[in-house]
Amino acid sequence: MPNILIVAGDGIGPEIMNEAKRVLDCFAGEIDFTMTERLIGGAAIEATGSPFPAETQEAAQKADAVLLGAVGGPKWDNLPLAERPEKGLLAIRKTLGLYANLRPLSIWPQLAAFSPLRPELLQNVSFTIVRELTGDVYFGEPRGVRTDENGKRTAFNTMVYSEDEIRRIAKVAFDLARKSRKKVCSIDKSNVLESMRFWREIVEEEHKAYPDIELSHLYVDNASMQIIRQPSSFDIMLTPNMFGDILSDEAAVLSGSLGLLPSASIGGKSALFEPIHGSAPDIAGQGLANPIGMILSAAMMLELSFDRADLGGKIRAAVAAALDKGLRTADIASEGTTRVSTQEMGTAIVEGVKAGR
Repeated sequence: MPNILIVAGDGIGPEIMNEAKRVLDCFAGEIDFTMTERLIGGAAIEATGSPFPAETQEAAQKADAVLLGAVGGPKWDNLPLAERPEKGLLAIRKTLGLYANLRPLSIWPQLAAFSPLRPELLQNVSFTIVRELTGDVYFGEPRGVRTDENGKRTAFNTMVYSEDEIRRIAKVAFDLARKSRKKVCSIDKSNVLESMRFWREIVEEEHKAYPDIELSHLYVDNASMQIIRQPSSFDIMLTPNMFGDILSDEAAVLSGSLGLLPSASIGGKSALFEPIHGSAPDIAGQGLANPIGMILSAAMMLELSFDRADLGGKIRAAVAAALDKGLRTADIASEGTTRVSTQEMGTAIVEGVKAGR
């Protein structure tokens, strides 16, 4: 029987995860799976002293899919980098060999007015950012802080990519484009960085095996502008790790709220699914968090890890039905809508799933 590892994490993580679990419970009679719960991030530090304890690592290696809430918070900000909650997230990605992060973005028509962009710029906006996860400055060596003979300190990180790392993430983007509008835009800074010139070179080489896919390139600074100026021009956006981290959060603003968007990290034995937002400790425990991104992450899990696009579709339809009723959590509430709590939004989506069965 397939096993889903649940790692709720910190801040609002447990609240939104609870709603995702309630939605998954709706399919108990349609798909067999078990759920195993473990600790990660700050919660794991408090309980075990490690952001990624051995029992969580063991469970992750045995899982068929991982559903993660969020990690981090100011409580642990003063810890050394190697001991902070975020190291738990990096460690679980490394343990599972997850090298590709998929962040789909589309505009919910019910929330178009909530986007900072004019409505005409939001027409036909639907694209996916494919972010490389295991290379770049986040993992490059050498790194650190050194002190010279005069007592002056210098901090340094290394942006490094191997040929194989670039080829495999490019292949993910091109394969995904074949299921979409057959367009890939690769992001780099090849005009000033050797590593990014190499990135562009390898992406071009890999593209030769995909003559049916249209490939274009943008410098990252231009890409950040075009996401705002003409977001509908993008289909699949292929990015190095750091650029993808930044651009995906910028793109998320188009939807109206970070709380709406899911993501998937793939490439290993099993995949990890999580909303793109952080742990938001300032609103934890108050019923203010938006569970939609977490619930849609569960929908992506059903689609990608369990090949149940039908069930994922039922969840999306239930989310749309809740929004059609004017139900809004605090982050997307406006005049004329009904403000609801985290749990109330979850209940509405659960009811929508059951009604659609």
